[in-house]
Amino acid sequence: MKSVRQKQVAEMLRRSLSMILQAEGAYIYGQDKLVTVTGVDITPDYSIAKVYISAFRVEDKNEIINLLTAAKPHLHSRLAQRIGKKIRRLPELHFYTDDLVDEMYRVNKLLDGLKD
Repeated sequence: MKSVRQKQVAEMLRRSLSMILQAEGAYIYGQDKLVTVTGVDITPDYSIAKVYISAFRVEDKNEIINLLTAAKPHLHSRLAQRIGKKIRRLPELHFYTDDLVDEMYRVNKLLDGLKD
């Protein structure tokens, strides 16, 4: 069970990363792709943050994860500028794909197929 502080830190990380990617994401993965941070889970010791990414207009979502992983030092420094005074130590970022939206579209297609 997550503590209130864990939830607060996770939400602060999610919002900050979203703003950073909105401002500088085009330099990392290109302008034609839409990438959003759907959620952040943080370990109880605040050392690791699992960042879940949803990407649209992308053929290979692992490519986006690889690009974000390569840009991890830059993202970490930008996070330190934004929230460095609110948290003692920034967690290490681990990026994962969030396939929930794709699964939702797949289920909707299946349900639409049942109607016909």
